[in-house]
This record gives sequence, C-alpha cells and structure tokens, in this order.
Amino acid sequence: MNNPFEQPGAFSWCELITTDPDAAREFYNKLFGWEMQQSPMQGMIYTVLKAGGEDVGGLMGMPPGMPEGTSPQWNPYVTVEDVDASAKLAEELGATITVPPMDVPDVGRLCQLRDPQGASIFMITYVPQMEESPST
Repeated sequence: MNNPFEQPGAFSWCELITTDPDAAREFYNKLFGWEMQQSPMQGMIYTVLKAGGEDVGGLMGMPPGMPEGTSPQWNPYVTVEDVDASAKLAEELGATITVPPMDVPDVGRLCQLRDPQGASIFMITYVPQMEESPST
C-alpha cells in the first residue's frame, strides 16, 4: 500500500499553525514554490499546500483555544487505524494527550500527543475518500 492516508504508521500530512498565515503563504511559496489552494474551514481559511500537483500539507492561523503565547509550529500527522485505541496505548506508554480524540468533518478523527521526551505529534484516521470515477 502506497497511500499514506490509508497506511498505518505512515507520515501523511504536515500542517503549519501560525500567527500570520498571509506572511507564511508568501514565504513558503517563494521558498519552495508550493502551489496553494485556500478554502473556508470551520470559521477560518485553510490553505492546502501542493507540490507537483499533490497535496502535501496545510497552513492555517492559530486555532481558537490555543494557549496564550503559543509559537507558530509545524505539526506532523501519522496515520493510525483507530485514533482512540492509539491514544489509549500512547498514554499507557507514557505520553500525554494534549488534544483529545476529536472528529474533523470531512477529514477524519485525530488527536495530538506529547511523547515521554516532550515531542508533539498528531495521530489521524482519515474519512475514506470516494474514488473519482471516469466520466462517461
């Protein structure tokens, strides 16, 4: 299986949360030549980052509820079969769940954890996507 959105254990997405999305879009477009597609999502603008026409990540402003003084940061996502079971296992292994399992409409179920050494990562199970059928 070569689809990181379906392969457990695969890094499948990387997302920037930032205090200045406009400046970040300009910087990364000039630096990497990423194509960018903006769309509204849950009261904010979400930018999908594309390389070679493929979706590779996202960029957005700081979500509501972030602790005061949170610095802009890149967040990697790893695909798992079951977010809730993986969150439970992570806790048993010494992790702290910093964003409890939650559903994101049309995306999937995710959570964020801090590993025993203090590094953060997201786990996600994506909503199955319909394969596009050829037009007849």
